[in-house]
Amino acid sequence: MRIDVLTLFPEMCEGVFGTSILGKARDKGIVSLNAVNFRDFSGNKHNTVDDTPYGGGGGMVLKPDPIFAAVEHLLSPLPAEEVKPRIILMCPQGKTYTQKIAEELAQEQHLIFICGHYEGYDERIREHLVTDELSIGDYVLTGGELPAMTVIDSIVRLQPGALGNETSAVSDSFSTGLLEYPHYTRPAEFRGWKVPDMLLSGHHANIDVWRREQALQRTLERRPDLLETAELTPKDKQILERLKGSRS
Repeated sequence: MRIDVLTLFPEMCEGVFGTSILGKARDKGIVSLNAVNFRDFSGNKHNTVDDTPYGGGGGMVLKPDPIFAAVEHLLSPLPAEEVKPRIILMCPQGKTYTQKIAEELAQEQHLIFICGHYEGYDERIREHLVTDELSIGDYVLTGGELPAMTVIDSIVRLQPGALGNETSAVSDSFSTGLLEYPHYTRPAEFRGWKVPDMLLSGHHANIDVWRREQALQRTLERRPDLLETAELTPKDKQILERLKGSRS
C-alpha cells in the first residue's frame, strides 16, 4: 500500500511515520508513507499557496494550482493500467470517519491525503480533484495533519502483517459494530480486585460467550446508538432484552 500526504508541514508527519506500528509497517515494506510539501508546487517565486477569498471575508484560502500540480506529480509516474488512488480531503465538512470507512480504505492500493492549514480550500479542489472528504469529529483543528495521521494509523494497522497478533484488529471496538469487551492480565488479584472467574476457567467456548455478553452490555451502557446498526444474532437480541430488563 502507498500513502502520500500533501502538507505544508511534512515534519509533523515524519515523526508519526517512523514510530510504533506505522514505523514497523514501513520498515517491513507493508506500506509506503510519504509526506509531500505542496509549497514546492506553488509555481511562483514567493512559494505562495494561499490568497484572500473572492467576495471578501477573513482568513486565507488555499489556491487550487499547487494542490492540483502536486497530485498530478504523484500520478505522473504511475502506469496507465494502475488503479487510480483515492484522493482524500481532510475537512470539517466531510463525512464522519468510522471503523467501517477504515476497513474500506484499507483495501485500496494508493491513498493521497490533502491537509489544509488556512481558512479553507478553493472549491474547485473539492469539485474536480478529490474523491472523498473526511472529518474525524465536530470540532476545528489548526490543520489537517493530525486528522490525516489519525486516519492513516487506523488504516495501516489493518494491513496484513502490521500487527503482531493478527486477531487484534478483528476484536477491536467498532470492528464488530460493538464496543470491545473488558481485558484482564496478571496478577489474578490486585489490591483485592479479582479477575472474573470465567476468564480463569480455561473453557474457551464459555469465555467467548462471556466476552460477547460483556461487549453487548458495554455497548448498551456507553454507546446504545451503535446497536441500531450492529449485526446482531437472535442470541444477541435475547441477551440485550435480558440486560435491558435488569436495568429497569
